Amino acid sequence: MPTPIPSPLILDKLLHDWLLEDIGRGDRTTDCLFPVESPVTKAYWIIKEEGVIAGLPIAEKVFQLLETNIKWQNLASEGEKLTQNTKIMEIEGKMKTLLTGERLALNLVMRLSGIATMARKYVEAIQDYPAKLVDTRKTTPGLRILEKYASGVGGAINHRMGLDDGIMIKDNHIQAVGSITKAIKLIRKTMPYPLSIEIETTNLQEVQEAILNQADIIMLDNMAVEDMKKAVSLIRQENPLIKIEASGNVTLVNIQNIAETGVDYISTSATITRSSWLDISMRFDR
Repeated sequence: MPTPIPSPLILDKLLHDWLLEDIGRGDRTTDCLFPVESPVTKAYWIIKEEGVIAGLPIAEKVFQLLETNIKWQNLASEGEKLTQNTKIMEIEGKMKTLLTGERLALNLVMRLSGIATMARKYVEAIQDYPAKLVDTRKTTPGLRILEKYASGVGGAINHRMGLDDGIMIKDNHIQAVGSITKAIKLIRKTMPYPLSIEIETTNLQEVQEAILNQADIIMLDNMAVEDMKKAVSLIRQENPLIKIEASGNVTLVNIQNIAETGVDYISTSATITRSSWLDISMRFDR
C-alpha cells in the first residue's frame, strides 16, 4: 500500500519556509543570468548509486511553488529500488525555476531516499518473520513528518508521530512516580479514550508488573535475546492480547535474532539516525 505524502496544509508551509531560507532576498547568480525572462528547458534527475527512491512528489511541489505550470514526469515509483545511473524523473520549466529550486528539491529527495534505503534493509532482514519494523521519535527537528514518511516508503511502520499520539511510560516516567503500578494507575485516571498504554521494561520482574497492570503493549528495552525469549513466553502465557515490542541497540547484525524471539514489533531509530544521503544529480538535456 502506497505511503501517503503529508497533507498540503502541513507540507506547503514547510516547503515555502525552506525555499525562503535558501533563496532569501533572491537567487543572485540566476537572477543576474536571467534578469527578465529565462528560456524554457528540460532536465532530468539520475541516481548515482543503488537505492530506494522516496520524496519525488515532495520535490515536485518544490518546483510548483516556484512555477505553477511546471511539467513533471516520474520515471520511478516511490519505494522502488533502483540501480546506479537510473533516470528517476524528467522536468520541463523555466531555466530560472529549475536552477533556483534544484538544491532544496534534491536535498529532500537525497535525504528521504537514504532513509528509505536503510529502512528497506532492516525490513528485508526480518521479512521471513512475523515481526514488523517500527521507527521512533529520534528524528531531525522540523523534518519528522518527512523522515517518518520516508521510513514508511522503505517499509517500516510509523510509531508515534509525537507525544500526543499515544501513551508510552518510559524509565524516567517510572522513576518520577516510583513504580510501574503507580504510573499506570495515575495515567488511567485521566487518559483520553481510546489511547492505549505502552510500558517500557528492562527485566522480567518489570514485565510481570506490566502484565498484572494490564498494559496494552510491553516494550522489552535493551534486553538480552535469551531474556526476551523468556519475556515473550511469559506474556503470551499470561495475556496473549498484549502486543510485544523489542527495542534498544537494534542493528542489521542482531535484528534476525530479535525477530526469532517472537516479538510483534522491533523498533529502532537506525533507519533515520544511521542512514546516509542517496547521491542524486540534476542534468540538463542537451
